[in-house]
Amino acid sequence: MSATSRQADPVEDYIAALTATLHGPARIKARLIEEIRDGLADTVTAHTREGMAYQRAAHQAVEEFGTLDELVPSCQRELTIAQARHTARAVALTAPFLVACWYLAWTTDHDQPWQLPRTAQLLAVHLAGVACVAALLAAATLAATGTLARWLPIPHQLPLAVAWTGTTASVAMAVATLALATASVLATNWPLLAFAGALAAASHAVVAASARACRRCARLPAT
Repeated sequence: MSATSRQADPVEDYIAALTATLHGPARIKARLIEEIRDGLADTVTAHTREGMAYQRAAHQAVEEFGTLDELVPSCQRELTIAQARHTARAVALTAPFLVACWYLAWTTDHDQPWQLPRTAQLLAVHLAGVACVAALLAAATLAATGTLARWLPIPHQLPLAVAWTGTTASVAMAVATLALATASVLATNWPLLAFAGALAAASHAVVAASARACRRCARLPAT
């Protein structure tokens, strides 16, 4: 089938429009689109076996599936929940690293004349607290959207709450990165603090990207 004929295929046009409209984790979105494509293909095959021409069968299959306005909200809801779980998982896995980094900064060079300044110690306590709260909220989100979702409805605002929890955690990780990099310049055991700063920077990159995608999904219409 040529590129021109594919563009004129109602099923492919429908799939292309649906793909452009939906947002969420790439792997889950691809699986969802593939399931819809398979469903359309089965419907087209059923119609053509009844003697209907392909173009007419494809048009009818698309009509039976419903308009994009009818289909997109439910699909986007599924992808938004998936993105919220993705972000919650990223926070739950990386926030403990932030606590560990600050514990490292707190204890390193403990017996040396140089230690963290008082301001840095207070900052460490607050950032570690943010990381702990974010990790707990992320764990609660994974539970609410996992096994508990079979019995309890998922709160409509949960994805937005997860998005801003991830955003807060990513900001804390960025601040920790700068603080640890500065502390490594002053510390005797600087490679250890530099390594901790690199971990915080990597955690920030992972969480910030996922939180940004979650904020975008949470703003989209969903049912």
